[in-house]
Amino acid sequence: MSRAEAAEPAEAPEPSNRIKFSSPRQIPIVGVVTEDEEVQGAFKSMDLNRVIKLFEETGKDDLEERQLKSVKKLVQCYQNGFPLRDLAQIFKILNLCAEKIKTQPHFIEPAYNIIKLCGLPFLKKKASDEITYAEDTANSIGLLGDLMKIQNSELRIQICKCIIDFYHAEPPKKHITGYQQASSSYKIKMAEVGELAKTMIQSLELLENQLVEKLWVLKALQHLSTSEVNCTLMVKAQAASGICAHLNDPDPSGQLLFRSSEILWNLLEKSSKEEIIQQLSNLKCLLALKEVFKNLFIRGVSHYDRQLRNDILVITTIISQNPGAPMVESGFTRDLILFATFNEVKSQNPLVKGLKLSNSYEDFELKKLLFNIIVILCKDLSTIQLLIDGKVILALFTYVKRPEKHKILEWSAAQYEELQLHAIATLSSVAPFLIDEYLFYKGNDQVLEFLAWCDNEDSFFSHGNSFHGAGGRGNKFAQMRYSLRLLRAMVYLENDTINKDLCENGAIQQLIGIFKNTISKYNDKEEAILLEIQSDILLILSGLCEYHIPGKEIFGTEGVDIILHVMKTDPKKLQSGLGYNVLLYSTLDSIWCCILGCYPSEDYFLEKEGIFLLLDLLALNQKKFCNLILGIMVEFCDNPKTAAHVNAWRGKKDQTAASLLIKLWRKEEKELGVKRDKYGKIVDTKKPLFTSFQEEQKIIPLPANCPTIAVMDVAENIRAKIYAVLGKLDFENLPGLSAEDFVTLCIIHRYLDFKIQATHKQRELANKSWENFLARTSNAKTLKKAKRLQEKAIESSRYGERPPNAIFHRTDIKGLNATVPSGGVVTVESTPARLVGGPLADTDIALKKLPIRGGALQKVKAVKTVDEPKKSDPA
Repeated sequence: MSRAEAAEPAEAPEPSNRIKFSSPRQIPIVGVVTEDEEVQGAFKSMDLNRVIKLFEETGKDDLEERQLKSVKKLVQCYQNGFPLRDLAQIFKILNLCAEKIKTQPHFIEPAYNIIKLCGLPFLKKKASDEITYAEDTANSIGLLGDLMKIQNSELRIQICKCIIDFYHAEPPKKHITGYQQASSSYKIKMAEVGELAKTMIQSLELLENQLVEKLWVLKALQHLSTSEVNCTLMVKAQAASGICAHLNDPDPSGQLLFRSSEILWNLLEKSSKEEIIQQLSNLKCLLALKEVFKNLFIRGVSHYDRQLRNDILVITTIISQNPGAPMVESGFTRDLILFATFNEVKSQNPLVKGLKLSNSYEDFELKKLLFNIIVILCKDLSTIQLLIDGKVILALFTYVKRPEKHKILEWSAAQYEELQLHAIATLSSVAPFLIDEYLFYKGNDQVLEFLAWCDNEDSFFSHGNSFHGAGGRGNKFAQMRYSLRLLRAMVYLENDTINKDLCENGAIQQLIGIFKNTISKYNDKEEAILLEIQSDILLILSGLCEYHIPGKEIFGTEGVDIILHVMKTDPKKLQSGLGYNVLLYSTLDSIWCCILGCYPSEDYFLEKEGIFLLLDLLALNQKKFCNLILGIMVEFCDNPKTAAHVNAWRGKKDQTAASLLIKLWRKEEKELGVKRDKYGKIVDTKKPLFTSFQEEQKIIPLPANCPTIAVMDVAENIRAKIYAVLGKLDFENLPGLSAEDFVTLCIIHRYLDFKIQATHKQRELANKSWENFLARTSNAKTLKKAKRLQEKAIESSRYGERPPNAIFHRTDIKGLNATVPSGGVVTVESTPARLVGGPLADTDIALKKLPIRGGALQKVKAVKTVDEPKKSDPA
């Protein structure tokens, strides 16, 4: 525009297309521009309102020529970019051109040229123009997507080029006096507001058979999908399913697959992953992914093909996390299992005939991704038979063996080690679903043999440079850790066949030996991984011995020794965060499962001062351990030798076991909010054990298989266990107690009586209810009084205001003196039987009367009404 304006801007007409503008458009009438100003880049004069009116005229002979000339002049005038203040009128003219293209093809070129100029940066005269004209700009840019409906290839491609230029803006060819370039991100932001990405996605449906145009649209969407806002808009337009379903469309250039997968990645990263997974979890999308992956797996040779193949597999892995995805139905699961195992298990399937993976980085990543997706797929029970048919267990067990010297491997040493650890980790997830296969291939034998190699002193240098190899550099700790995890997963199934087989193969002795060796190998560098190994060993031993007395006998004194070793750990280490807490939990579980119930082991534990160590741990006053330790103490007190050890124990400041237990009782009651006075005496004699939680607790209906609140109270708090331990000590001759302790001891002694007290209360309520029932049935006045109270209660529970024109239906029977709720009975009055003879009057099974003695209805020879009932002979 010229710096001098001759007159006030004229008001623009209301646009007839879908765009709505924030304010009436004003177009300046520009004065004459001198030659020097034109050289500097000033705009020529252009009355856009006049151009719009020209397009709205009809019926003149030379109208089309004048319209084309005016648009050509507009393009020349704005060859260096569109000012923001003129943008709404320019796009109005563009829209008018687009409307004429169908009948007047000459308007394609003007529309093309205007769209081409939209790729240049927009210009602003004032800093505030970006805000002032934001709505008009957003609506104008949004119109570009609508113009994709025009069936012209060149125009569609130019629209896509224009959108791409938003992200690669070039400066204007000339400096325009009085104008500045809008910020580089302004167009991108306005495209988001104008929902351009949504309309571009919708335009893909129009380009089913136009490959070139489709590729340009995908390129534009690839740029648009770098924004979270645009990705959200695209997801709403079902972009994921629409793009994925056409992944396998013919495209010699390969751009369609590359750009489509890039868009899918952006959608997964920048929008709702759950929504994307739902869109892709259909048969059409999975069939397309399957064919693409299969082609790339078999025929892909370049570095780019392998990368793209792995990207497709990652997208498939994400989809497979949805249980509703038809992975099995599409046949994709079967193919993935085949590709995951063909290297280890020879297959006659033509898909993998002659196929071989290299040790390239992409193929190595592919192998790990295939292991990973098997872990996800095995959670679907419909996949189990496919895993059996594909011999997945056999394939994975090929890695559970010591490396053979001088054997040529497909992978480097570091790669093989990582795949080995990954395969064992995969077995931990898959094998519990395939117990028969695990036993058929002698899984226990192979794992125990591999553990023996892990424990020996053979020279072996592990790289330990992967996720699974953490903490295992230069040793075999990583292999040992994952092998133990596999054993733990199988033992936790509580399968008698598996556990018996492990015991018969010497697993208990072997694991105890490994535990002892880890103690001798202890060092600060591998402390965390060693603690995890020790914890897993104890958990496996617990699983093997819990219901197996011979196993407890095998555990014996050697097993007790390793438990005692852990119990002597410095208590300060429990707060280190390295895993000592988990190890202590595993140790306490082992005492419960491996020692209790086996008298020789119990006696040995007592001889080695195991009860003293338990009470030392209890004295640490760590709530997370107290419940478990007290449970063990209760069981140990069944052994007659235990009481002497408990009474002999002394803690800090010469504290006795009885004093410690009473102190824990008081601490527990304080936390539960039980009411006691300053001397520890009972405050509320009616509710001596009632907690503040129980007072606040409302009545909650629970399923029949859920434990009641009363049961949970006994299970979760430690008072019942303290009562049981002190009960085993007879509550008498307990040393080291203060006066307050004796008061608390009296309460503990009466704990069970206070719990029966609740039972008596329930019986009293039941008796009172029975007495009220008898009173109602034997006394008419009491019955009527109860009826009135019942009716009053029913009336008070009803809604006070009735809706207008509502019909009220009574739910009770008038004049009935009963205090039980009315049943769902409806009495229907019909024509009296004496008039019609009854429903069976004309049949052979008509009845004369009902038998007095009851029983089945009886057939009579004739139908005759009688006044007096007569006793009939039985039929």
